[in-house]
Amino acid sequence: MAVQAYVLVQTDVGKAAEVTRLVREIDGVVSAENVTGPYDVIALLEAGSIDEAGRLVVSKVQRIDGITRTVTCPVVNL
Repeated sequence: MAVQAYVLVQTDVGKAAEVTRLVREIDGVVSAENVTGPYDVIALLEAGSIDEAGRLVVSKVQRIDGITRTVTCPVVNL
């Protein structure tokens, strides 16, 4: 069963649109949207395990220029 997680992203001022475009290009990212509020981008990703999701965030998402902070929120089925 696949693991899903929302990644909440803060960016440098003026970088949100470019960051969103680049996040959407990452394999495993289902969607990425610009939002208002304390975060600038929210992405939904899907991976084979929670470890794989974590590696995706650290090795791909966090390396995008203009990202200042991420918070990863795994989806749970209650």
